[in-house]
Amino acid sequence: MDSLRDSGVVVTGGGGGIGAALARRFAAEGARVVVNDLDAGKARAVAEEIGGTAVPGDASTIVPAAREALGGRIDTFCANAGVAPHGGPEAAEELWETAWDVNVMAHVRAARELVPDWLAAGGGRFVATVSAAGILTMLGSAPYSVTKHAALAFAEWLSATYRHRGIDVHAVCPQGVRTDMLAGTGPAGDLVLAETAIEPEAVADALFAAMEERRFLVLPHPETAGYYEARAGDPDRWLGGMNKMQRKLEAVLEQADGAAAAGRADGPKGAAR
Repeated sequence: MDSLRDSGVVVTGGGGGIGAALARRFAAEGARVVVNDLDAGKARAVAEEIGGTAVPGDASTIVPAAREALGGRIDTFCANAGVAPHGGPEAAEELWETAWDVNVMAHVRAARELVPDWLAAGGGRFVATVSAAGILTMLGSAPYSVTKHAALAFAEWLSATYRHRGIDVHAVCPQGVRTDMLAGTGPAGDLVLAETAIEPEAVADALFAAMEERRFLVLPHPETAGYYEARAGDPDRWLGGMNKMQRKLEAVLEQADGAAAAGRADGPKGAAR
């Protein structure tokens, strides 16, 4: 894409997974890329690989330092950093707060800094890594599901408000992607996502196709569109299907707990023998 050559791009959560794939793809297209990650070592490793600049730290506060590193202008901002704590309403308050801060408010704070510059210049691009959880749900993690719905809502609002003024917004909504985050979802990820998981590079490909078409919704798993339509067209049937999957998940967890308990019971006996 000729428009990316020499443009300034920021990727948060760029030390691995989807973020690293995005950083590599933008750099390959000739962009000057700032790689942000809480893990400074990972950010530097990716930045060195692609000839970019590492600006480690909190994704919520990255814009001023990234803007300086890029010589004063950010053309594309990829709000990719995210967290996926387990649990429902019983999850600790601090886990909910962290999910809101990273998955939603980091996007809001970045837009607060970027939108005035983009309006003055007549254009800019905001990329939100939302997840299919934002248009569907994610069993096993209420904080992730709720905040990803909010991230999608904010991206929609940005697009509806500013697209006629040259600001392109893309909401990237993959299902399972082979990253450390998927590995951390445990049985829920194995049951729901692992079988159809794709590589991070496929997510980058899907984003670039959407950028060419100036298309808002990016679905690296095309089947997600059908699930989204089913959810909107018949919510009760869709929720029934999700509840059926929840019951399967509970059965898997019970079986795993039973096996673990049996292992603990056998341990001392085996040692005694």
